[in-house]
Amino acid sequence: MDSAAAAPAPAPAGVLVGGAMMTPDKDIVDNAVNSKDHTTVVAAVKAAGLVETLKGAGPFTVFAPTNAAFEALPAGTVDGLLKPESKAKLTKVLTYHVVPGALKAADLTDGQELTTVEGEKLKVSVKDGKVMVGGATVTIPDVVSSNGVTHVVDKVLLPAKL
Repeated sequence: MDSAAAAPAPAPAGVLVGGAMMTPDKDIVDNAVNSKDHTTVVAAVKAAGLVETLKGAGPFTVFAPTNAAFEALPAGTVDGLLKPESKAKLTKVLTYHVVPGALKAADLTDGQELTTVEGEKLKVSVKDGKVMVGGATVTIPDVVSSNGVTHVVDKVLLPAKL
């Protein structure tokens, strides 16, 4: 048997998030829609009309809250943000989770301030190898997409000027 002819093409290396493999050949949105842990943020991105933006060239760094992070918000918050009349507020919340550029966890330093697409700053803290951004812990770092990097976080970040 000729082993060279039988070898399948290698799949792009990826990171398992929400039961799905996130691979660098897909953009941020195409990766996120496959994660069962990110259905709320995907619905929010759609409601805010940000799908095309986050499918754009970027690069972007996205701090993506899990469904559990959204569930931890006060009752009614998510439903209220997803209403059409709350689109501007929802857009502010979501763009507060996005930073221009492709920043991996190793690029983030303790005390660093990141200016978000929303305009306000997020403070980074790094302690004992654990990265936190704006008080949220990065639970899965460095999910590389074709147009940036996503870091899964355990808390929804809310801008001060909401």
